[in-house]
Amino acid sequence: MLALLGISKSNAQDWADLQHFQKENATITAPSESENRVVFMGNSITIGWSQTRPDFFKNKPYINRGISGQTTPQMLIRFRQDVVALHPKIVVILAGTNDIAGNTGPSSLTMIVDNIKGMVEIAKANGIKVILSSTLPAYKYLWKPEIKPAEKIIALNKMIKEYASENNCIYLDYFSAMVDDRNGLPKKYANDEVHPTEEGYAVMEPLVEKAIEKALKN
Repeated sequence: MLALLGISKSNAQDWADLQHFQKENATITAPSESENRVVFMGNSITIGWSQTRPDFFKNKPYINRGISGQTTPQMLIRFRQDVVALHPKIVVILAGTNDIAGNTGPSSLTMIVDNIKGMVEIAKANGIKVILSSTLPAYKYLWKPEIKPAEKIIALNKMIKEYASENNCIYLDYFSAMVDDRNGLPKKYANDEVHPTEEGYAVMEPLVEKAIEKALKN
């Protein structure tokens, strides 16, 4: 049955990919008192940042914990080991587009926000400040061409922004800085409509740095 669904036995046994960063996490020591450690939690857009523009993370107390293809329920499951256990001062959460794409099955916007709320609640219970990122624009998904994500992303971002405002989180608006007239990403920012190019990440970097600076002051 798993084979018919396109799911390997190993993936079914570790659905949230908890083993992905286990070795790396084991080598990370507790931060010093003066270290402003930040964990970036997300999917391929997050991990692709380190691959496309590695200098952004170089010599900074930034830890990238993005896993390609992941949805918010998977991130929620691994949040304690990949964020809380690393003792950051701040977590930057960028999520939602793979849920809309249906990567792990149908998902309503409410379900997505509920999973994000779960991550925020765990972070706050452990003294971690939260930056909630808008989901990036997407006009289409090449791997799911039948889905029209643009309007769903706009609605999701409105819900994330409202929750952030009501719950003392910083809302990081990548969407407004990157969106084109189709409510998608222009080619200069994402050749495949989803994953940022160097130029796309270059737009995101000062925005997240400003959000981190604001979080540290709060």
